[in-house]
Amino acid sequence: MATLVRARTGDGRSFDDPSDADLASLVAELDPASRSPFLIVEKISGQPPGQYYSQVLRIDSETWQVEYRAGGPESHFQARVSGPYEDACATVARVISGWARDRPGWREGLAWTPLSPGQRRIVWPFRRRR
Repeated sequence: MATLVRARTGDGRSFDDPSDADLASLVAELDPASRSPFLIVEKISGQPPGQYYSQVLRIDSETWQVEYRAGGPESHFQARVSGPYEDACATVARVISGWARDRPGWREGLAWTPLSPGQRRIVWPFRRRR
């Protein structure tokens, strides 16, 4: 069976078709003090490379930036999640898992804003590697 989703951590680990529990664990592991406090989840089955992904950066102990891209640059959105670690972590894990599985309502509860081409994004050099 073809891999549908691939998760990559900032330290270079890769996971094919991670479960919801796996994604929640990967989100919970993000440490803002590390050199790579981010996670990228990409839809890879039948999608153009680098066009369908979600990613999260843990900015500090209570702030996370979540992004998703659903096609070209005009379909790139961001939201911030803030609050106590347990609540914020659960929200981020729900969003990332919901996005990965196309669950209805995964965007709800966050204030999504479009990213314009010149706006700063979370970008890492290995994102496009297969």
